[in-house]
Amino acid sequence: MILADIKKTTFLTDGGLETDLIFNKGIDLPHFAAFPLLECPEHQQTLSAYYQEYMDIAKAHQTGYILESPTWRANPDWGYKLGYSKADLIRVNQLAIEQMNALRDHYKSDIETIFISGQLGPRGDAYSIEEAMSTVEAQAYHNTQIKAFKESGADLVSAITMNYSNEAIGLAKAAKDHNIPVVISFTVETDGHLPSGESLKEAINKADKATDNYPIYYMINCAHPTHFMDKIEKDSDWKHRIHGVRTNASCKSHEELDQSTELDAGDKEALGALHTQLKSHLPNLKVFGGCCGTDASHIKSICKHALA
Repeated sequence: MILADIKKTTFLTDGGLETDLIFNKGIDLPHFAAFPLLECPEHQQTLSAYYQEYMDIAKAHQTGYILESPTWRANPDWGYKLGYSKADLIRVNQLAIEQMNALRDHYKSDIETIFISGQLGPRGDAYSIEEAMSTVEAQAYHNTQIKAFKESGADLVSAITMNYSNEAIGLAKAAKDHNIPVVISFTVETDGHLPSGESLKEAINKADKATDNYPIYYMINCAHPTHFMDKIEKDSDWKHRIHGVRTNASCKSHEELDQSTELDAGDKEALGALHTQLKSHLPNLKVFGGCCGTDASHIKSICKHALA
């Protein structure tokens, strides 16, 4: 049902939540984690206002919307660094979906189709792989968070910034165990390959083979379009599995962004125009959002060019 709806119309999602909160709103996010704000009364309105700005864009352009929960870091390794127990993490992941439901209720008469996605991030650093898991280890590791999303009524889960295929495969198998749809979003370096060295073609084909095509679709995130656009082969089957992009504002590499103390908002008009080109490269591209350095103004530019 979800994929059928996405094939029929365009969907928007949000931009670079963490970089927006840190650099534009002056909110400290230890370990780059936004999920603790869910339990801070003084920041709950900040989060709601953040999402509403993007949903207003979807309303104006008459698109669908995918509400991604602010839980990219809400897994055991990062959660424990922030003082969260397993029970705490289950609670906060469920709270995230509850708050996304409240936002959906607020916009249900303005946006025809809204899906709630429980967002998951990688176990380790998104930009480097220090200890790679087997698919079995990844399946067990991500199980608790996915179960929390399923039990809270999320429509799907989205694995964002996956940097090697085994973690993505294990995560997809955990989603399959809980009978909840999953979207896999890979990140790439400036050479268009995953930090693992795998090409997008290799990662997507490997994940589909290992999971019997369980992911409903794939995305690319945390990369500028110029990093991967020329790696998308003509007349290839694998690129038809890519339905979404969440691009960075900056052309900088992951290493450069990681070391940066200032926000690089890039060229918003150029970024929007590149999404028109992406549509010609990716025939099934239907989901548009942003990643590091982007805010609502970048999504407006993308809409101006890609939805014209």
